[in-house]
Amino acid sequence: MSLTSDNHRAAASDSTPLDRFGRGLRDLRISLTDRCNFRCGYCMPRHLFGASHAFLPRRELLSFEEIERLAGLFARLGVRKLRLTGGEPLLRRDLPVLVKRLAGLPGIEDISLTTNGALLDTAYARALAGAGLRRITVSLDALDDDLFRQINDVGFPVATVLAAIDHAAQAGLTPVKVNVVLRKGVNESQILPLAEYFRGTGVVLRFIEYMDVGGAADWQRPAVVTADQIIERIGQRWPLEPLPASQPGETARRFRYADGQGEVGVIASVSQPFCGGCTRARLSAIGELYTCLFASRGMDLREPLRAGASDDALLALISGRWVSRDDRYSELRGRVRRGDDAQPVNMSYIGG
Repeated sequence: MSLTSDNHRAAASDSTPLDRFGRGLRDLRISLTDRCNFRCGYCMPRHLFGASHAFLPRRELLSFEEIERLAGLFARLGVRKLRLTGGEPLLRRDLPVLVKRLAGLPGIEDISLTTNGALLDTAYARALAGAGLRRITVSLDALDDDLFRQINDVGFPVATVLAAIDHAAQAGLTPVKVNVVLRKGVNESQILPLAEYFRGTGVVLRFIEYMDVGGAADWQRPAVVTADQIIERIGQRWPLEPLPASQPGETARRFRYADGQGEVGVIASVSQPFCGGCTRARLSAIGELYTCLFASRGMDLREPLRAGASDDALLALISGRWVSRDDRYSELRGRVRRGDDAQPVNMSYIGG
């Protein structure tokens, strides 16, 4: 069965390379750092990312100038949306400077950022918005303070993250989205409290199925709370109506509350894979190009970049990698066995 669809081809411009399933290159996620100030068990568990963990030296990270140049090349190949990730991207110093650089690139229509919100005060939110950031997504896995502190494993209070969501909204970084990774037996009790808290606020809540990303977490499929289970639970309390996708390749299934109090979404990578609509590439903090969240290896762009490669040479590398892309891991999950040396890269390394 081919993954190619008319939507994918229609969304791609003449300069956009198409992969083996006809998927165009439209979105680029840029990891700014491998560091984070939280130690969530499904991403950066403390037993692996403790005090002795060797994070990347600063000299190995792409500079702002290097990120700007590569993002500009991706834009020439059809990328229109950039998302800044990590690790925790707000740990990268002078971030508004980078945002302003990226906002000035020809072809870039949207810049967003995913954060845990711990460092997002009023001044920071306004600075990012003033530099050209359009939207913010905040990760928040529990509304209950004790549970939230347990999940982030650094004792960070939920009130500060809730305040960060308000700061983002007040700065115009809207609609603010809130991402919740659900794990059975950990935080599924938070589905209704979170839905109730954000109903009618303009904040868009997204529940994400627990995924087998990287080797940091001991993922087990029985720990997955499925999208259907989530929507059924919310719908029993507040009737929901399905919404159409807002754009080709959208990852979330969207629903509106029947009483008009906003919308909620689910991202069902495990139970209902959406590989066929994937138009996303990922750039690691050290300049490796990944064409799938579940990839084991990336292609090094930093070495040729620092060695003086021309724009045309770099464009050829990026385009060549994309046209050979045949990733659809979520659709094949459980049917194709990885080799012993094919451990998927950790999510903290390339962003979610």
